[in-house]
Amino acid sequence: MKQQHTDNYEDIIHLPHPVSKKHAQMPIRDRAAQFAPFAALTGYKEAIQEAQRLIDQRKVLDENRNMQNDESLQEILQHITEQPRIRVTYFQPDERKDGGAYRTLIMNLKKMDEYNRRLIFSDHSWIPLDDIYEIELLLER
Repeated sequence: MKQQHTDNYEDIIHLPHPVSKKHAQMPIRDRAAQFAPFAALTGYKEAIQEAQRLIDQRKVLDENRNMQNDESLQEILQHITEQPRIRVTYFQPDERKDGGAYRTLIMNLKKMDEYNRRLIFSDHSWIPLDDIYEIELLLER
């Protein structure tokens, strides 16, 4: 006849926990550290996440898109003294990978820096003209 599973340790279950005379008891904090997660490959998780991050490739503007942007920019520059509100979609290059992301920004334009070829906004941020995909003047209603 088999003994029940709970009877297997009946002979020692009520004995006191043994205490070593040679070694001090390990602090609870150190005992807990033994069961902490361990990353054998440091940075591996981050490398996988970086590889999975999606990026866009820069689109080549066709002649029609270039003409539309030029016309919009000319219209915007006619109102530059009013610091017009514009919507601009631009390519933001990625710092780690080849490619980047397209962002859309709605903000008031302060000026156009023709020498450095960039638009400068009222908050002093700027976008290179060569990164613009689409630009339009937003009329106040």
